Amino acid sequence: MASMKLLVLLALLQVLLLHAHVSEAKKHHKPGSPASGTCKASGVLHGKAGNCKRIHDSECCQAGESYPQFRCSPPVSAMTPAILTVNSFRKGQDGGGPSECDNRFHGDNEKVVALSSGWLRLDGTPRCGKMVRVTASNGRSVLAKVVDECDSVNGCDDEHNFEPPCPPNVVDGSPAVWKALGLDDKIGEVKVTWSDA
Repeated sequence: MASMKLLVLLALLQVLLLHAHVSEAKKHHKPGSPASGTCKASGVLHGKAGNCKRIHDSECCQAGESYPQFRCSPPVSAMTPAILTVNSFRKGQDGGGPSECDNRFHGDNEKVVALSSGWLRLDGTPRCGKMVRVTASNGRSVLAKVVDECDSVNGCDDEHNFEPPCPPNVVDGSPAVWKALGLDDKIGEVKVTWSDA
């Protein structure tokens, strides 16, 4: 009987810790970010620190910290709410390794994006190499090619620039995407909508 109570207590503690990790991860992204909708954290990644390049204010993993993982993204619609972040897909920059879709690096003048894992492939619609339309709150929009994954499951390693897994609602845009939208990429994160083109 005592061991059963202990198991129930441990399970409850695990749920509370996962909730705390998700709440902590939300602090790293601006308040008012689009909610993950029906997409809930599917696990926790235990962080390890490494040689993280702090380009574009990258968040770097901390040893001993835990980060939520997402194997889903919110449902895609004609105007899917997302957070636009900035990323250089050039070699040696904050994108880590070559792009997932074509195993290449891309210049900052190319209109390319990475999508959270659920949007890239896990929702049943493969988007590698496809065009998407990203629209800013100022009314401007841009067509951009999907070349990479903003990995929502893996992170805290060299391949991911020792950054935590992405939230489930990220469109990670090149500087050219930000420029086409008339946005200052020094802001780092803004609310946008996107759709399949």
